[in-house]
Amino acid sequence: MKFVLRTLLVGLLLTSGPVLAATAHVETLQNNLAHPWSLAFLPDNEGVLITLRGGELTRWQSGKGLSAPIAGLPAVWAQGQGGLFDVALAPDFAKSRRVWLSYAEASRDGKAGTAVGYGTLNSDMTRLDDFNVVFRQTPKLSTGNHFGGSMAFDDEGFLYVALGENNQRNTAQQLDKLQGKVVRLTQDGTVPADNPFVARKGMRPEIWSYGMRNPQGMALNPWSHTVWLHEHGPRGGDEINIPQAGKNYGWPIATWGIDYSGERYPETKGGQVQNMTPPVYYWKVSPAISGMAFYNSDKFPQWKQRLFIGALKDKALISLRVEGDKVSDEQRLLGERKQRIRNVKVGPDGYLYVLTDAPDGQLLKVSPAVN
Repeated sequence: MKFVLRTLLVGLLLTSGPVLAATAHVETLQNNLAHPWSLAFLPDNEGVLITLRGGELTRWQSGKGLSAPIAGLPAVWAQGQGGLFDVALAPDFAKSRRVWLSYAEASRDGKAGTAVGYGTLNSDMTRLDDFNVVFRQTPKLSTGNHFGGSMAFDDEGFLYVALGENNQRNTAQQLDKLQGKVVRLTQDGTVPADNPFVARKGMRPEIWSYGMRNPQGMALNPWSHTVWLHEHGPRGGDEINIPQAGKNYGWPIATWGIDYSGERYPETKGGQVQNMTPPVYYWKVSPAISGMAFYNSDKFPQWKQRLFIGALKDKALISLRVEGDKVSDEQRLLGERKQRIRNVKVGPDGYLYVLTDAPDGQLLKVSPAVN
């Protein structure tokens, strides 16, 4: 059922730094989404694909609401933080009709890891045919935590996948494992020959960069044409990073966060450590960031050159100015709604589309307030 509600909301200021007030118009397009995780816009105004963490992929259309669940998906391990994660259309979707999914996959011993694959969306958009799993995080170590799962294609068509360290901290520094890494694949799921650890003994060739904790958002920066990501710190230390070939982003040796007990982790040497790449932006107090979208539309010039990120704990939409590799001017929107923001994307029409994380989650359409 489609629900439409127009409201004017004043942003809630939740950080200790200088944050400007911001307002937004919000239109509720859809209610009763069971923990939605990600969305992707189909071409030709054919609707929006939405993943639900429990393992369903559905299509939303204006005036029609939600479709029945799309068939042909892989088996999803929906326990703890595990489930169906990201959805992305292949760069050549108009020809191939490939839809990429990331999700938690179980092993025989009851643990799980992140997997990635694609299927072909049939003509009436009711099924993914011939789903092909091309990547599996190994070894599978998660008992329900820190899967990552965000995906992004770059301008050359390479696929980047962000992987959590499964709550096994030191694996993020171990290059024979796929925990706490960003991996880079071709559109067929094979390993590019110029990945930094190809043909290096004892190192996984899929790895692009390492030293991540639990990445929850990834997107292509349209101005620098580089892939950016962000990740959850523990108690403090949420970060925005620009993953570069072969670079080490520090976790758990370099982090601005501490253990939930209030103590420093035994491996941690500080916020900045020699030979480890520091974040381009971080929060000493974690908002629990999730999802990210660069705004590069002409629809709302006041949002140009801004990066939008959801906040689960702080229940707001964070807006940041981006100039080159610098991030500044933090603002917050939607705070008065008091809803966990799981993901945000820019639609073909230039509006922001936001998913809220709840058993009765929502799809929101967001635009700047009219003064």
